[in-house]
Amino acid sequence: MRRVVVTGLGAITPSGNSADALWEAARAGRSAIGVLEGEEFADLPVRIGGQVRDFDPEAHLPRALARRLSPVQQWAIAAADQAVAQAIKVSGAEADPGVSAASGDRAAASAVVPAPDDLPWDPQRLVVLAATGSGPVDAMQAATRAYDEGGPRSVPLTLAIYGAPDGAAALLSQRYGALGTSHGVSATCASGAVGLGDGLRLIRHGYADAVLVVGMEDCLGPVNLSSNANLRALAAGFEADPASASRPFDRDRSGFVMSHGAAAILLEAEDTAQGRGAEALAELTGFGASSDAHHPTAPHPEGRGAALSMRACLADAGLGPEAVDHVNAHGTGTPAGDAAEVRALSEVLGPRAREVPVTATKSTTGHLLGAAGVVEGILAIRSLRDGLIPPTLNADDPEFDLDLVRGEARRIDLGTVLSTSFGFGGHNAAVLFARMERHEEESR
Repeated sequence: MRRVVVTGLGAITPSGNSADALWEAARAGRSAIGVLEGEEFADLPVRIGGQVRDFDPEAHLPRALARRLSPVQQWAIAAADQAVAQAIKVSGAEADPGVSAASGDRAAASAVVPAPDDLPWDPQRLVVLAATGSGPVDAMQAATRAYDEGGPRSVPLTLAIYGAPDGAAALLSQRYGALGTSHGVSATCASGAVGLGDGLRLIRHGYADAVLVVGMEDCLGPVNLSSNANLRALAAGFEADPASASRPFDRDRSGFVMSHGAAAILLEAEDTAQGRGAEALAELTGFGASSDAHHPTAPHPEGRGAALSMRACLADAGLGPEAVDHVNAHGTGTPAGDAAEVRALSEVLGPRAREVPVTATKSTTGHLLGAAGVVEGILAIRSLRDGLIPPTLNADDPEFDLDLVRGEARRIDLGTVLSTSFGFGGHNAAVLFARMERHEEESR
């Protein structure tokens, strides 16, 4: 079985429009959550979230195509372009680590992806996976309004062409000439992590040489916000101080904060990457997934399914709990979810659950639902490369006996990072990234 490495990253998120900008905001402890802009939010019970800002779709797409696509598909394409550009060292790809968010955004916006014939991978062995909980929901809502107002002939043709949850995968396969499978991956808030795991298996077992995994979500429409608010899943009453709303593992946590955006990770077989002289940013060494089989929204109270996914991930990597150096937790800030995750960590890591440093970066980014696993995968990779754990915001009164990184980023030598993702319906997934230096030492 082949080793799987990461060679490209990209992001369009509320924290910035590049992977560098996302990382800079997280490590600085800078919240991306604010009061939602737009008249459609004025009467909602929850009016905060994380919005993509300063994004010009026509900087990435022809005007005619940009106007046909939903914002979530525009973000997915832009994030994917960044990841591909970094993987093949195209001029204008991701800026050097340490640049400001603004300069990182400019560099990402100028990334140029070559024609499909100039890409370094065999097109038949290049795969595209689009991970999302809902896909372009705005397209269906707009088409429904058009039908109600004008009848059948008013429904736009673009709904049938671009309205499916996996529409971005098809668009990206055409963009890059990828002849391998292209499809959607949907497991609610675990979608991104499941997409990474699927990509790992496709490469490891010889079905692909490179897999582009794009997590994408546009969940800030009034309908979705209202539904989750009515469910009492969202943090409410923080309009005067939105940055304090997302409070993972804090006693005063009251729900999660929704954000939208997209992120991309380019996975590649190590031998393929080495053969073309590409830089490997990290190794994806393990993946595990499970189901709670318990409840439509509530996690299993003992974290049974979450623990199963973490155990399976470590077993897949051939490692024991002592090998986990850091956990980028799912940590949404819901009372039941955080408690179940801590129980699962305690069961899997044993006494080390109190010693392994934990962070919950949704406190800065908000919860990007189906895209969250890829967003947090990027942050895990950057933690490994920079030897830095971003802080958890708003954990002023931690409820649990964890080594929760708070206040400011912590400088630490890391060999591995476990990243967890759990979702409504009892979907659970965990991925393990390893630093390339650690990999090379073990190989010797």
